[in-house]
Amino acid sequence: MATILITPRGYAKYGAAYKKQLESAGYEVDWNDTGKPLPREVFVEKTKQATGIIVGVDSLDRDLLLQCKNLRSIVKFGVGLDNIDLPTCDEMGIKVGRCIGTNSNAVAELTVGMMFAAARDLVGNVIHVKNREWVKPTGFELKGKNIGIIGFGNIGKNVARMAKGIGMHIYAYDIFEIPQQVLDQYEATQTTVDEILTSCDFITIHTPLTDETRNMISTGEFKKMKNTAILINAARGGIVNEKAIYEALKNHEVHAVCSDVFTSEPPQQEAWIDELLAMDQFILTAHIASRSQEAEMNTVIRATEVMLNNLE
Repeated sequence: MATILITPRGYAKYGAAYKKQLESAGYEVDWNDTGKPLPREVFVEKTKQATGIIVGVDSLDRDLLLQCKNLRSIVKFGVGLDNIDLPTCDEMGIKVGRCIGTNSNAVAELTVGMMFAAARDLVGNVIHVKNREWVKPTGFELKGKNIGIIGFGNIGKNVARMAKGIGMHIYAYDIFEIPQQVLDQYEATQTTVDEILTSCDFITIHTPLTDETRNMISTGEFKKMKNTAILINAARGGIVNEKAIYEALKNHEVHAVCSDVFTSEPPQQEAWIDELLAMDQFILTAHIASRSQEAEMNTVIRATEVMLNNLE
């Protein structure tokens, strides 16, 4: 019997009914219900036998894919495909799908939450209070501030919707021309990355990680920003150069940086990384932006649909 391998823990937690749907369609389902990531060697051996894979962050590189003689479909339990060797999939005739839009609201909400947290020093102040230090920082409001949204897809549009409700001035950049009716809907102005860097109080990033976007924000870009600016990256590690974050915060070139991602997750233990993590003005979460109950359920449903369609 053809096997569908499912590695994301979110699918095991929320997808029992959809596992049965795959089984009813004639597939054996091998899912990761351990509550832990699959060890690499286990993932490799299971992948070699699978007809379909619903995958999270596990790497499907060329060397592994070439050993997968039965594999016909891969579905990313999310959006970013940077952990899947797409040219090799194309070469081997493996269909690749993803779950566009299922977690857009969740990621946008975390992005805006980070904006509030950084503007009012919430994380640092909570830590101070827990340490019995009654410190009372004076922050600033989001209303009336300029927000620059780099990447105006589903997540970027949701951030714009929320920012509009707050009363912010919205500037958007995308590699594609944004239709005027879309800009009007969000009361947004399309502009350049350079203009966003120099004029915006908040800058949020919602682009995929590609050769073009790797280190898109680095030392030169930080020097263009206001020293009161707050940068939020809820996209992918590697888009913002972390050593440049460290230098910019150390030199007070920007007010704060918030990130849900890091190039190496979890971050490696190096002196400068330890110092960065200890800074009050750097907020790092453990790649949780998409992890709401609603988003997990949406993604389970979409991943199942895409897999079944790919295997028809």
